[in-house]
Amino acid sequence: MSNYKEKLLKVNTFIFDYDGVLSDGNVLFTSSGDALRTANVKDGYAMQLAIKKNYRIAIISGGYSESMKLRLESLKIEDIFLGVDKKIDVYDQYLETHNLKQENVLFMGDDIPDYEIMLKAGVPTCPSDASEEIKRAATYISHMPGGRGCVRDIIEQVLKVQGKWMNDDAYHW
Repeated sequence: MSNYKEKLLKVNTFIFDYDGVLSDGNVLFTSSGDALRTANVKDGYAMQLAIKKNYRIAIISGGYSESMKLRLESLKIEDIFLGVDKKIDVYDQYLETHNLKQENVLFMGDDIPDYEIMLKAGVPTCPSDASEEIKRAATYISHMPGGRGCVRDIIEQVLKVQGKWMNDDAYHW
């Protein structure tokens, strides 16, 4: 399909990696052992807005920390899979559990552990600083890097194409 935006019309589910997508991939380890990551507020706004508009959002990440979990829960994301060794298994089970079709799923990943999902998702996407293998598998490469607005970029595009951007519920958290 020459125009990826046609595929966005069918999206009802967003699945994101965390490190390198929702964060810039840099991790600061505290003396207590927690792994701290920075996150973009605009990405968070877009995710909570999509949830309010009844889109399904899931996170599948190899990384894990309590701070990651707390942030995602604060955005009302319920489908959180952290510390995942083989992401494709969680992805396949998630689609089966929720009776989802590939064409309805937009996935954003940035590195080799995301590759198998990139090949299956209806709309595989990535940040501008993703690995070359992931970029080759992507239908859309955001102009924004991981942790710097790439999630907002793609959610905004889906909502705009579907006529759900800038409605009354957009003006508050």
